[in-house]
Amino acid sequence: MATLAFDAVEKRYGAVRVLHRVDLGVADGEFIVLVGPSGCGKSTLLRCIAGLEDISTGELRIDGRRVNEAAPKDRDVAMVFQSYALYPHMTVRENMGFALKLRGAPDIDRQVDEAASMLGLGHLLGRYPRELSGGQRQRVAMGRAIVRRPKVFLFDEPLSNLDAALRTQVRVELKKLHAQLRTTTVYVTHDQTEALTLADRIVVLNHGVVQQVGTPDELYHEPENRFVAGFIGSPAMNFLEKLADHVVGVRPEAVQLGAGPHAATVEVVERLGFESHVHLRLGDEPLVARVEGPVPSGEVRVAFARSYRFDRATGARV
Repeated sequence: MATLAFDAVEKRYGAVRVLHRVDLGVADGEFIVLVGPSGCGKSTLLRCIAGLEDISTGELRIDGRRVNEAAPKDRDVAMVFQSYALYPHMTVRENMGFALKLRGAPDIDRQVDEAASMLGLGHLLGRYPRELSGGQRQRVAMGRAIVRRPKVFLFDEPLSNLDAALRTQVRVELKKLHAQLRTTTVYVTHDQTEALTLADRIVVLNHGVVQQVGTPDELYHEPENRFVAGFIGSPAMNFLEKLADHVVGVRPEAVQLGAGPHAATVEVVERLGFESHVHLRLGDEPLVARVEGPVPSGEVRVAFARSYRFDRATGARV
């Protein structure tokens, strides 16, 4: 296991700056999730850790050692990609043990068996990738990383090729695996649900700039700006431009229907079994409420249990 430290890290491609002075410390054994929209710089930052991208300015340290110029093989990190990147002509056992074989490591079969047991792959060790499901292939890719016993695990959107049910299953397996191994982990995703359920802390990026770093609860309940407030949470936070001098933000679960100072009209109801998402019109602005139980129709009165205010110009919370 290891610590990570970013000091004013920047990445440029010519005149284009894709990472802006990233300052971040990752504790030994911590599970950090980098999240943000496409093109925000999260995968670039991960690739800088792996040594697949050069850092333009600033310093990256792993366990206190500067690694800016270190080759990927000398950083003791293991990366799991979105595409699995398995060798099609090798069995599961051969894929998982290949890096150890290149090193000339002893007891390869024992180490592969241990990793396969953690991931429920013991009965699949003789199969080839074409004979596996998507979820099984992803577990093999994870197992190949685990057998190396690296200081740091790096995951680049590893679940994005899986269907919804498999994503949930593998997400749970990842959580259990980290609890067992306690290896420092940096995980990239655009899916804020993955971020909230997996992370010890989340790093929210936009246009290469770190917007906020905090626990899932901190980001959800105490967002520092409008971008974080709108990105974290599903359904997304409502933003009402015309209620005050500042932008008013309201989480859907904080919208109370039936009594209150505001009049709204129910337009669409999404029934999801245990809850419903009610789409309303408040004046000429849209508003979404998350409710349990009976759903009203037509004209309703609306109150807000909690609201946030954001500066119109800067987006900062006020």
